[in-house]
Amino acid sequence: MRVKIDLPLNFSFFIELAVRVKDLNYADHLSNDAVLSLAHEARMAFMKHLGMTELQIGDGLGLIMADAAIVFKSEAHYGDVLLIEIVAQEFTKAGFELLYRISQVQTQKEVARVKTGMVCFDYVSRKVAFLPEKTRILLES
Repeated sequence: MRVKIDLPLNFSFFIELAVRVKDLNYADHLSNDAVLSLAHEARMAFMKHLGMTELQIGDGLGLIMADAAIVFKSEAHYGDVLLIEIVAQEFTKAGFELLYRISQVQTQKEVARVKTGMVCFDYVSRKVAFLPEKTRILLES
C-alpha cells in the first residue's frame, strides 16, 4: 500500500526555493533526501515568519521531528524554482503535523507532498512537553 497525503485547500505560508546541484540524484532529478532538506528549509522560514525557531517556540520549549512522509508526484530538475506551501494541522497535546505542497513555479506542476510530525520538546529536561496554547494559536493562523 502506498503512502497517501491529503492536502487542505488553503495553506498559511509559502516560500520559493531553487533546486540546487546538490539536490540531484544519479538520475539527474530532485532526490528524496533533498525533498526533506527543502522541506526543512521551508519549515525554518515558516517558523521565522511566526517569530519562532525550532529551538524556541515559547515557554523555553522547542520542537523535534517525530516522523516524515513524502509522496512524489513528478520530477524536478536543476534550476527549477519550487513553490513550497505549508500549513499546520492535526494538533495534539504535545504536537502537530505540518503539510507541505511542493510545486514547480513555471509549470505549476505538483512535485511532491510532504508530511512531518512535530513534537514539542524540552531540551533542558530532554522530555516531550505540552504544546503552549499561544504557540498553537500562532500555528493555526
